[in-house]
Amino acid sequence: MSKATQKRHSAPRPSTLADRYASVRQASLALAAPLSAEDCQVQSMPDASPTKWHLAHITWFFETFLLERFEPGFRPFDPRFRVLFNSYYKGIGEQYPRASRGLVTRPTLAEVKRFRADVDERMLALIESRPGDAAIEPLVELGLQHEQQHQELLLTDIKHALSFNPGTSGYAKRWPMAQVQPQTLRWFGHEGGLIELGHDRARDGAFCFDNETPRHLAHAVPFEIASRPATYGDFLAFVDDDAYSRPELWLSMGWDWVQAGRRSAPLYWMRDGDRWLNHTLQGTVEIDPHTPVCHLSFFEAEAFARWSGARLPTELEWEHAARALRAPIAGNFADRGAFHPMPQTAPIGDEPVQMFGDVWEWTQSAYLPYPRFRPLEGAVGEYNGKFMCNQFVLRGGSCATPPGHVRASYRNFFPPEAQWQFSGVRLARDL
Repeated sequence: MSKATQKRHSAPRPSTLADRYASVRQASLALAAPLSAEDCQVQSMPDASPTKWHLAHITWFFETFLLERFEPGFRPFDPRFRVLFNSYYKGIGEQYPRASRGLVTRPTLAEVKRFRADVDERMLALIESRPGDAAIEPLVELGLQHEQQHQELLLTDIKHALSFNPGTSGYAKRWPMAQVQPQTLRWFGHEGGLIELGHDRARDGAFCFDNETPRHLAHAVPFEIASRPATYGDFLAFVDDDAYSRPELWLSMGWDWVQAGRRSAPLYWMRDGDRWLNHTLQGTVEIDPHTPVCHLSFFEAEAFARWSGARLPTELEWEHAARALRAPIAGNFADRGAFHPMPQTAPIGDEPVQMFGDVWEWTQSAYLPYPRFRPLEGAVGEYNGKFMCNQFVLRGGSCATPPGHVRASYRNFFPPEAQWQFSGVRLARDL
């Protein structure tokens, strides 16, 4: 890892909650700035949302959960927004159908930005009028962490939308990236035993989502984990071995998914004669074999691991290996501006690399509650717990994750067919 990458990739934390609020809110607008109003309107599939909706929904969160509750003489910016921009909070009331968000042409993008500006002014007044308020500050922090999640979704969703325009010049302009020498895959062993799993305030910081708790003991058998994520070159060998035509490599549901979609390569791969091209937020580029492969579904990651004579790590194994790293959390996060995984540029030393940033790493663990888990009280308790069914856990963050947002205990989760996130794979095996 280069010296630049060894540094912690996070902006200095603002000195006050008001400063942090302003900083996170401005970051969302900065991510939307390269997009036209037309870009911000489009919804390319039911699982994705328009940029305009993201900007409005995260503002709705602050208006609904903070201003409505704590602002004297509260009046909503627009009463219609309560339904339009409610995502899935049944305790709040009705929601506009998720798959139809792209049909909502009004309010306009300009009106959504006015909504943001109005709520921001009122939120800053609320924060500054009640410093240190234990009823307000945790909700503000939850809202900001929620907004950072939507910053990542904004990038992944607009990437999917732009992929339908073959003439697009891309979202960002940072390509080409330097070619590097391949890094031989190595293995690092861990003895296993009883291991503590879950949020550790002393090591992970004060904030966590409820699904990271409570911290508890779990047992791991001896295992080893790969030194790096799988690369495009690794996965290309899987594709070239006709893996998408071999049912013995796939879970039953995975094979049904391959067949139903007539899939022969990951999302965003395009054949150009003898070359494979790849749609990125930088535009269409030739695949770099030494870069971590991304946009894999759980089905693809699991089949690749099986083909490799290995397996996916459990989330316990992944967290244990991540906590054993000596360096602080660092990596290719959204602040780097690449918005694509980066190749490893230095020889791998005596511990795994790229465990944070670049790509979310699938685990074999179903997304389930930890022992004695209790969701937050009230409607905010709908944030995580009710999705603990038919999903798998990913760890580590990606090139679209805001810096400072992830930690060793962070649990992301998606259904096994999801591909549009920056999801990759790191192999594990029994020792």
